[in-house]
Amino acid sequence: MHDESRRIEERVQRLHDQRIKTAIYAATVPFEVEAWQAPGEPVPFEEAAAASYEPFAMGTPWGPPWGTTWFRMRGQVPEAWAGRRVEAVIDLGFVGDWPGNQAEALVHLTDGTPLKAVNPLNQYVAIANPATGGETVDYLVEAASNPDILADNFSKVTPLGDKLTAGDKPLYTFRSADIAILDEEVWHLDLDVQVLRELMLELGEHDPRRHEIAHALDRAMDLLDLDDVSGSAAAVREALKPVLSKPAHASAHTVSGVGHAHIDSAWLWPIRETKRKTSRTFSNVTSLADEYDDFIFACSQAQQYEWVRDNYPKVWARIQESVKKGQWAPVGGMWVESDGNLPGGEAVARQFIHGKRFFIEHFGIETKGVWLPDSFGYNAAYPQIAKLAGNEWFLTQKISWNQTNKFPHHTFWWEGIDGTRIFTHFPPVDTYNARFSGEEMSRAVRNYQEKGGASRSLAPFGWGDGGGGPTREIMERARRLSDLEGSAKVVVEHPDEFFAKAREEYPDAPVWVGELYLELHRATYTSQARTKQGNRRSEHLLREAELWATTAALHAPGYAYPYEKLDRLWKTVLLHQFHDILPGSSIAWVHREAEAEYARVARELQALTTEAVAALGAGGTRVFNTSPYDRAEVVRTAEGAPVYVEVPASGSAPLADTEPPQPVTVSGRVLDNGLVRVEVAEDGTLSSVRDLRANREVLADPGNLLRLHTDLPNYWDAWDIDKHYKNRYTDLLDASSVTVVEQDPLVGAIRVERDFGKGSKITQTITVRAGSPRIDIETDIDWHETEKILKAAFPVDIRAPHSSAEIQFGHIQRPTHTNTSWEAARFEVSGHRWVHIGEPGYGVAVINDSTYGHDVSRTVREDGGTTTTVRLSLVRAPRIPDPEADQGRHRFTYALLPGATIEDAVAEGYALNLPLRVADAAGAPVPVVSTEGEGMTVEAVKLADDASGDVVVRLYESRGGRARGVLRTGFPLAGAQITDLLERPLEEAPVDGDGGVPVALRPFQILTLRLRRG
Repeated sequence: MHDESRRIEERVQRLHDQRIKTAIYAATVPFEVEAWQAPGEPVPFEEAAAASYEPFAMGTPWGPPWGTTWFRMRGQVPEAWAGRRVEAVIDLGFVGDWPGNQAEALVHLTDGTPLKAVNPLNQYVAIANPATGGETVDYLVEAASNPDILADNFSKVTPLGDKLTAGDKPLYTFRSADIAILDEEVWHLDLDVQVLRELMLELGEHDPRRHEIAHALDRAMDLLDLDDVSGSAAAVREALKPVLSKPAHASAHTVSGVGHAHIDSAWLWPIRETKRKTSRTFSNVTSLADEYDDFIFACSQAQQYEWVRDNYPKVWARIQESVKKGQWAPVGGMWVESDGNLPGGEAVARQFIHGKRFFIEHFGIETKGVWLPDSFGYNAAYPQIAKLAGNEWFLTQKISWNQTNKFPHHTFWWEGIDGTRIFTHFPPVDTYNARFSGEEMSRAVRNYQEKGGASRSLAPFGWGDGGGGPTREIMERARRLSDLEGSAKVVVEHPDEFFAKAREEYPDAPVWVGELYLELHRATYTSQARTKQGNRRSEHLLREAELWATTAALHAPGYAYPYEKLDRLWKTVLLHQFHDILPGSSIAWVHREAEAEYARVARELQALTTEAVAALGAGGTRVFNTSPYDRAEVVRTAEGAPVYVEVPASGSAPLADTEPPQPVTVSGRVLDNGLVRVEVAEDGTLSSVRDLRANREVLADPGNLLRLHTDLPNYWDAWDIDKHYKNRYTDLLDASSVTVVEQDPLVGAIRVERDFGKGSKITQTITVRAGSPRIDIETDIDWHETEKILKAAFPVDIRAPHSSAEIQFGHIQRPTHTNTSWEAARFEVSGHRWVHIGEPGYGVAVINDSTYGHDVSRTVREDGGTTTTVRLSLVRAPRIPDPEADQGRHRFTYALLPGATIEDAVAEGYALNLPLRVADAAGAPVPVVSTEGEGMTVEAVKLADDASGDVVVRLYESRGGRARGVLRTGFPLAGAQITDLLERPLEEAPVDGDGGVPVALRPFQILTLRLRRG
């Protein structure tokens, strides 16, 4: 037989694209359209319905950037169409085929009932099936003219990312709005041909099945009447039945399809637009559920449900009904799909607490799994946090984006820093927006790493990122692929069912220990520094407000614990931890609003703490320590005078002078407090840091070296740092001034000023205080660079085999060498409040109050010694998607801590991020809780969420070893329970004869205690 593959393939493609697809709608009549441009921000339906509309012609430009245009569409189904399936088909002037980053609309009935959304891949709204003929159609369509920020594949800088800079030129041209007959036979033929053609092209050249399909398609096309596609469609479909009905091989891979619509809570659109996206997508999903009984949709992010509940009650009611029918599956159990690295430990816990409670309260469903397909890497504390929240499985997809190394598993047990394991899967289809194309199905099978051990994987299907969700075409593909020779088998099912089957099939799945590090998007630890600083500050202000509110509730008669305010403020912070807000990868509008929100949150939390402290009584001045560690340090009075004080952990003390161990002396550019001696060079670097306790020089080369690197990644500007950034740099060694600015027995400080680049300026104040080896570097940057990254380096005379960086509820160790490609790929990593390096007997920590990105490297010097260098990433200057990212003023502090153990690093990390508070107060209440024994660190103190008055304490082992001790309370204790994160009892906790709770913790164990007051 002659090889006619090319002829057949080209023939089928042309007939499909030019004849079959174009015949799906058999006849159309246009709507009569009128329009009203809403002024400013979106308006409620009632206001739009009452507006004055003007005639609007097809082919007319519409839609300024971020605008809302309401269209009134009126029409009538022709009498002759009785018995046919009739739909409205709307083309707003869509560009490309991505639903979520361009024009989209929600179609309403005139009474305000939302029907369905339209987007480029889902343009229809059902009118009647079958029609009786003569039906009147009257719609109000809310159309959003969101700009295409993704145009040119992120290669061009655009001002469209903020309504303040986007202008008002119309973006789209309305193409058509019609009432149409859907020719169902042609529509099904279109899908038959698509599925077979795509499968054919994925099969091997020597696979008989490929040629069988090709010749079947060729013969079927002979039956297609080009002058009457509709009339011949049934015969063509009949000819294709034999190849569509051949069952899959017995050993075929099984793909569990789960309907999905990834909706970024903000990204290339602001939060206000996400609120509308949820209504559009969820309307589509509930409509699809009415059409397909076998459809199941998994949806995460409790915040998005709440938006729909509050703004679109009719859509909310449809969701509730779909949940009852078992077609809608709440998943994930988090308030939002947060970033996986940057939120603090308590914040990750609250993501689960608020998320799971929402689903329990509103649907009676406790979610079983963590659904995080798109976050940019996952910290190694996740398994324990997830299990303590009652989760059984974990799903991600993003690790498939690795730049260097292919992750070795798709189904595995993930082991965290404490030893907790959770059953984990990431789909080999390598997308969370699957549509069951032939290429996707082939990739899922080819890519699957567990062959021979397991035979099933999961595929989230539906258009996403900006929403859209599954379509009827995707559901039809799934049906055709349920049992088809040459393809994996598709079964649409709940993700809980998939994970149960996968675990049963593969109980001895391999184990991955430690973080799931994404070898990409490393700049998300640094981009949009003010957003990150707002998050860090908010987390610590929330801790402070909860502690002192609890203290006041226990000791101040009449004080009411602010449950509702704290709940609302927590949810605001949790929302902004979404994986495109906190990482700094959103448009300018998003980050502008985030900074404003963080400022509002700070004001409210400061007021709550002030109110709580004031409730303890007036008549004196006290110092309040929110840290879980005792502190002896310098604090400033309201007048700015330094005072050395000693304050217990989570407690307070009078503002009274205490004699420090030794005063600070300042001589020239040398600061000395008897613990450390710091010499500042003429160029403003630290020429020497001598640890006087250990009698050793800390630095191998000048410290606090500021280095400005060129930073243009290969593709994703705000997301990525590529390794070549290290090759081009400028050291900032030209200090315009080095000046002693404070010379006091308690404080010595030297200010260094530098001008550089395109008008940028850095002012750093290097401070040494009495009684502390910590050297603070308070930094004020006026930043005007573009495509640059600024790093601060500390080359330390230590041979450190690894670095330790704080993560949620513990720390992680990473090698300082690059023996393997896996280690080399970690050239930029994340951490929280501190990074520690050490050799036996001596260590050094670098502490920060708002920085997350850093790198650690080591070199061997000519004298044989080893230099281990810790560098903090301070600020970047990407231009896409926000052309003004990070421009302007930044203020933050980082510090060098010589002679530090891990425990020192933990304590000083808390101290730098939780400054002592000086306030008028007379009362001296005993701390709510205190610990006896090393290694136990209290992370949260609050009243129980059920308003019972019980005190909830969350603590963890922070050193990486065993901890044993006692938790003491500052109130009579009637009993104690160990609970899960949702404060539900797991077991009774013993209480000793002195009213304390004995505690024994394994390395990095998290423990939540519920304490009943006597």
